[in-house]
Parts: sequence; structure tokens; C-alpha cells
Amino acid sequence: MGPAMDVSFLGGPHPQRGIGIVAPFDFALDRELWRWVPDEISLHLTRTPYVPVEVSLDLARLVSEHATLRDAVRALSAAEPEVIAYACTSGSFVDGMAGERTMSAAMESASEVPSLTTSGAVLEALAELDARRIALVTPYTQSVTGALEDYLGEAGVEVTGRSSLGLTRHIWKVPYKDVVGMAREALVGDADALFISCTNLATYDAIPQLEAELRIPVISANQVTMWAALRRLGTSAVGPYQALIDDSARRTLGEVFPQAPLPEPPPVAEPPAYPEYPTTE
Repeated sequence: MGPAMDVSFLGGPHPQRGIGIVAPFDFALDRELWRWVPDEISLHLTRTPYVPVEVSLDLARLVSEHATLRDAVRALSAAEPEVIAYACTSGSFVDGMAGERTMSAAMESASEVPSLTTSGAVLEALAELDARRIALVTPYTQSVTGALEDYLGEAGVEVTGRSSLGLTRHIWKVPYKDVVGMAREALVGDADALFISCTNLATYDAIPQLEAELRIPVISANQVTMWAALRRLGTSAVGPYQALIDDSARRTLGEVFPQAPLPEPPPVAEPPAYPEYPTTE
């Protein structure tokens, strides 16, 4: 056997900064969250326990119980994240603004690090964009969408138009073309921004397409969750041509697009075809 190779020049592993993510048991878009994350940041994900309930207000309450969140946060603490995010929109708006605040407080008490929720991040992002009138897109049933509108109204945000799919499961299978179609349908009246709800609804590639076509900022549940968490670390999310994240995109929306004629929308990149997903009336 020859002499051992000196590999000391490799160094590393490089120090990492971590974000803890608590997601509902049915969350299926881990890869999408990573797309907003710069190289020096790691995501540490855990999920709430499985319950045999479809997407509904009942499920939103079950996956956001404080005891469940505290257990999830304690499990994440072993990885020593610097911030923890609860990546679920319905679970964090179901009990209004007071419920969202108590959830964040419960997570912080269990972890002793800054904590946030998707619904809290939505309001933070709308304030950043100075948006008080929004178009709303959801995959939810009418009752869950109504609860979201109540939450937004409590915060002083008016919904000018809406579109929803009425789904109770398999939300992560919805293709981009359906998200874009709902956005076009929801944009009625004067809206300052468009919000696409649900962390289980894929949006990363659709956001620039929609901003170019609709001429307003477009935010989504996963986008604002990662933007707010990274902001607390003093760093920026990775989102080219997304107005919330990319200053040049925001300036373009504010300075050029209102005076420009609408072009034909470019084709939307779609993921592989999925089987038909179920809907409810």
C-alpha cells in the first residue's frame, strides 16, 4: 500500500447557516423551497404527524396545534437553526391574526430562536410592497378561501378578485398552467399585487411569467416564507425577476410596465403531466 494521500487542502465542511422548516404532513414541495435559498444556507425540514383528514379548516387547526408545533420545533433544535418557519398558510391564518401571533410565540418559546409563519410572512411581504388591494388565488375550498379573506381583511387588506380550485388533496400536482389561469381570472379591478396561497402549490417559475403579463407584483406562500426567513438572517432569497426579491424587477414594474401595452404572454414551462387531480364542489 502506498503512502496515504494528503487531503488537508480540501478543508471543510464549510460552516452553514440553517433555517428550520415545520411543514404539514402532506407537504410535497421540498425542492421548490430550496430554489429560493442561497448556497450558504441549509434547510432542515420536519413534518407534523399524519392525520386522516383532507385539506379543510379542520385540518388547518389539527396541523397547527401548539403542542404539535412545539414538538416539531424541539426536533429541529438539534440542527441549531437560526430561524424557524412554519410553512403552512391555512394552518397559520385559520384563527386570525391573534392565532398567528400566538403560534409564532409558541414556536419561539420552544426553540429560543426567531420564528415565523407563512401567513405572518404574507402580511410582511404586502407591507414591503405597499399593497393594500390584492387579487387572490387559492387551491382551497370556498370555506378555507373565505377564512383567508377574513384574515387578510383583519389586517386591512382588501381582496378585489379571487379564483380557487376547490381541492381537498393532491394540491402539489396542480400544473403551472392552472395557476396562471387562476391568476388571470382573479385579476379584476385595481389590485396592488396578486397573492397565490398554499405552500403545497408550485409557483416558482410562474411568478416572473405572471408579473410580466399582469404588470403587478406577484407573491406566493412559499416565496414569502423563504423571503421572510432569509431576511431574518440578514441575507436575500434567490428569485430572479420576482419583484419581492429582485429590486430591478420591482423598479421595472413601477416605472415601465404601467405605460407599456400588454404583449402576448410567453409560454409557461410545465412540469411533467400528472393524473387528473380530484376536485370538490
